[in-house]
Amino acid sequence: MPAPRTQWVTKLHARLAGLGRPATAFVSQPEPRSIGHFAKGRQLTTGNYLFAGYLVEASPGQSLWTIEPPSNAFAEEIHGFLWLDDLAAVGDASARALAQGWIEEWIELYGTGKGPGWAPDLTGRRLIRWINHAIFLMSGKSEFGNGFFQALGRQTRFLSRRWSSTTPGLPRIEALTGLIYAGLSLTGMEQYVPTAIAALGKSCEQHLDSDGGLASRNPEELLEVFTLLNWAALALREAGRTPAPAHEAAIARAAPVLRALRHSDGGLARFHGGGRGLEGRLDEALATSGVKSDGGLDISMGFTRQVAGRTSVIMDAAPPPQGVPSYNAHASTLAFELTSGRRPLIVSCGSGAAFGEEWRRAGRATPSHSTLSLEGYSSSRLGERRLMSGRARELLTDTPCEVLTERRHTDTALRQQASHDGYRTTHGLVHVRTLELHLDGRGLAGEDLLVALNDNDRGRLSATMGHEGLPFAIRFHLHPEADASVDMAGAAVSIALKSGEIWVFRHDGHARLAIEPSVYLERGRLKPRGAEQIVLFGRATTDTTRVRWSLAKAQETPLSVRDIQRDDPLNTD
Repeated sequence: MPAPRTQWVTKLHARLAGLGRPATAFVSQPEPRSIGHFAKGRQLTTGNYLFAGYLVEASPGQSLWTIEPPSNAFAEEIHGFLWLDDLAAVGDASARALAQGWIEEWIELYGTGKGPGWAPDLTGRRLIRWINHAIFLMSGKSEFGNGFFQALGRQTRFLSRRWSSTTPGLPRIEALTGLIYAGLSLTGMEQYVPTAIAALGKSCEQHLDSDGGLASRNPEELLEVFTLLNWAALALREAGRTPAPAHEAAIARAAPVLRALRHSDGGLARFHGGGRGLEGRLDEALATSGVKSDGGLDISMGFTRQVAGRTSVIMDAAPPPQGVPSYNAHASTLAFELTSGRRPLIVSCGSGAAFGEEWRRAGRATPSHSTLSLEGYSSSRLGERRLMSGRARELLTDTPCEVLTERRHTDTALRQQASHDGYRTTHGLVHVRTLELHLDGRGLAGEDLLVALNDNDRGRLSATMGHEGLPFAIRFHLHPEADASVDMAGAAVSIALKSGEIWVFRHDGHARLAIEPSVYLERGRLKPRGAEQIVLFGRATTDTTRVRWSLAKAQETPLSVRDIQRDDPLNTD
């Protein structure tokens, strides 16, 4: 929650915003652009309120606003009104009546500046949804309009005063997009549009780097930024206005990066606090942008991508975010994910933020990623705590200083090699990982190497490894729908996917193989999903330790699989 002084200033500006001339109508017919989920909308109409990992079962007729929020994140989600997308996806009379009633109650309870929903980014998010779904909301209820327009006008004037107080990046872009939407759509609010256009262009210059990436290196955050920039550009063009050049350039830069971060199933790689993205959001955003180029970069926002046949492999091959942008970052250097067709196989555990602080910390550690961890150490450590948006957040410290990467194409494979020195100062070792994806997409050969590069490193290694050597573990987290079983007297693991594909994991025998429990962390569920992980346990006893392994489709697995079974994204087990 915001600090007391920030809360006081916010309330003051929200009250002052009520002194201006109210909006009375829409200048143009707003068109919905956001995507909702029918099943989530049905949950809301039956009194099951699932937000930020908490399920509240409301009594019959109980309003959303009479519930005591179980967490700050829960309160932020309900005041941001993303749930309006889901009720609009249902679209029937009961869903409309519920949405109308909840908005009227919000205006009565909080419309003068009370409550936690007056942060500028939440206000921008809320304005976008109210304007997007205005036709749905105003249908069949003529008396709904007056208070609705008055509240829209107050929030627009509030944003015009407070957008600059938001954290640079996604929160500021969300606030400015909301201001542009309102300025273009509402009577008497067009005066705010030129300032918002210029500020959004400047924010694009500051927040997206020259290659189209973000300092946070969070793929899902980039998708959210990209989506908002698309919406703002479309709204401006439909109103006969031109986006700022920096705004249009940011869209052109970000589209190829998002394509490079997309797996073969259409979902995003799950790194640095990001998830796969809402189903359909990435494809819709890329199509809307009109940008066709794939960029042709070997590395995008610090990630490498190898694609062959029906298989995609994405590896984190850059230092993690530094400083303030690292508040949500993970110690995932050299971790990879592999997807075959529509089925994720090797994954990261993901962000545990929806399940509390302990899960959040656990999800950020190296053992929660498909890479090598040394003696329980993470390749980056959680350290300095900063107060951000009223919450204490731990930044990453002792991160790898040097991450090197090299790509080669051979006659038979796509070869990616990378290294990091995150264990050099603590243990004298550099981790080198090589991934070779066969050109037919049916196999991935890997090698993990721990090496001491000079006499100083060897001395540090000798001092830390003791008589029995230095223990390490190489982890391969499996998607919850991948079924693993040990074969060949413990020398291999067979992994069955729901598509019918069988993948076989083998190793060179220099480590002990085991299957252990794992978790799959994703928003929208009540608890982490149970999963499994393949682990290779070993000890570094010399200045060079090498482990080779492979993942390959079983010979009987066909080149093409007819995979039409749909997953249930709303299963909350």
